[in-house]
Formats: sequence, C-alpha cells, structure tokens
Amino acid sequence: MHWRKSTYSGGGDGDACVEIATAPTRIAIRDSKAPTRATLTFPAPAFAALVDHLKTVSGG
Repeated sequence: MHWRKSTYSGGGDGDACVEIATAPTRIAIRDSKAPTRATLTFPAPAFAALVDHLKTVSGG
C-alpha cells in the first residue's frame, strides 16, 4: 500500500497525524507515530461520508 499523510500534519517531523492508503474498494488508516501497529479499514463510500460530515461540522 502507498501511505500518505496530510500536509496539515503537525510541526517538526510531521508525525502527529494519521496516514491513509487507498484501495479500489477500501480506505486504510494508521497512526503515523506507530505505523506497524493496527490499521483500520473502511469501505470507501463510508469513509467519504465521514469526511463530508467532518467538513460540515468543522466549517471546512
């Protein structure tokens, strides 16, 4: 998987964030501070709905 993290990651080495990787039908999420630990996966439509909701409640 190709992992990427937000350009909005914290200062310093930018490890205060989550990383995501995309697959055709799933989105995987992991903690950038502990990349070898557990990974969460979601169906792509569910993740898109979550992101849309977060944008609505945060005003972004």
